[in-house]
Amino acid sequence: MTISGNLKVWAKRIKRDGVTLWFAGKHPDTPWFAKALGLFVVAYALSPIDLIPDFIPVLGYVDDILLLPALIWLTVNLLPKPVLAACRVQADAWMAEKGSKPSSRTGAIMIIVLWIAIGAAAWYWLTP
Repeated sequence: MTISGNLKVWAKRIKRDGVTLWFAGKHPDTPWFAKALGLFVVAYALSPIDLIPDFIPVLGYVDDILLLPALIWLTVNLLPKPVLAACRVQADAWMAEKGSKPSSRTGAIMIIVLWIAIGAAAWYWLTP
């Protein structure tokens, strides 16, 4: 398989595992720590707004290429194997039916609140 083929397969797995975490957050057998991290990751992954906007050279894609896949990988590894298998089946069915990932208004609100907090902290720190 070529490098571009491998990257496409990897990107599809990451996308599917993001939806898997969405279902794992609702699963009763998911441990609380995996559920908390998973819900944070899902809210950020499904948010239409990025923490670091993509128009910023180089840094704009760091969260998409490094941070988000690392957080998804960590959270998936925290899930019990039966929960992971059941949620992956649900995610595959969702992706086949809907053709896209869901979106998260909560994630968008979380990013906006974080930017406002950073702006307020910078203003407070920089004003005499």
